[in-house]
Amino acid sequence: MSKIAIIKTGGKQYVVKEGDKIKIEKIDQEVGKNIKFETLLISDDEGSNLNLGKPSLGEKVESKILEHGKNKKILVVKYKNKTRYTKNVGHRQPFTKIEINKI
Repeated sequence: MSKIAIIKTGGKQYVVKEGDKIKIEKIDQEVGKNIKFETLLISDDEGSNLNLGKPSLGEKVESKILEHGKNKKILVVKYKNKTRYTKNVGHRQPFTKIEINKI
């Protein structure tokens, strides 16, 4: 049986398993470094063995940083009717790709 966990980073929560590769908010660490995440919940696949943190279980999930990058560009348009005002702004959100090694 494999374990699943809920981790918290960058103001968001992610459901992860061992071997998962996910994109999270950018972390200022170098590529190849191992990091630990604050863990909120650890469970089996069926949910029979459940460890729930109140509010957290500590840093129990270990991962490795694979790469840093930027997501696709999102265009933001500001427009005001009848005043000839239009403004286009682009934004690329930075991310960090990690691989979960151990729960």
